[in-house]
Amino acid sequence: MIILYDEQGSEAWLKSRLGRPSASCFSKLITTTGKASTQADGYINQLIGEKLTGELTPMFKSDAMERGNELEPQAKFEYECLYGVTVDETGFILNDSSDYGCSPDGLILGESKGLEIKCPLTQTMVKYKRNPKELVKAYYQQIQGCMWVTGYESWDAFAYHPDTEHVCVNVERDEDFIEKLAIQVDLAVTTIKKETEKFK
Repeated sequence: MIILYDEQGSEAWLKSRLGRPSASCFSKLITTTGKASTQADGYINQLIGEKLTGELTPMFKSDAMERGNELEPQAKFEYECLYGVTVDETGFILNDSSDYGCSPDGLILGESKGLEIKCPLTQTMVKYKRNPKELVKAYYQQIQGCMWVTGYESWDAFAYHPDTEHVCVNVERDEDFIEKLAIQVDLAVTTIKKETEKFK
């Protein structure tokens, strides 16, 4: 993997993602059951457009997403205190060929493990507390994608809310799913390269 350290959300970070499939959007390429997503063509068209124009697709941020971004540093500190670890913050992490990548919320120093933080609204947090599997299910493609890109063996999905107890689920690497994910991402990368050359 190739680790970039541009701050997530910065102009440099955004440019490093331009035209490349990213783990946060792998759900647009593959479903949790390993089937090709019906959103794949739209996502591939978006990335081809970015390659052709050099312009990034505007990122929509809802009020809930803004809230999550504001709470993330607090959540990260809470995680470090609870588990006695140090979280290394990175920017975009590319695979060796620089064709796709991921932006983890953190890598656990000294361990083959990463971190995905979510700071949901109260009702969603209650859903995760009642059934922690729902937290994993909601971000399965992203988490497995991060393990694929980094080569790590496990990932913590950590849901944080300032007014209630956290939820943390350790997710193991799923080689069967990653094999299916690799097929869909490689197909997308091939299509993006081919179509970009055609329309240049």
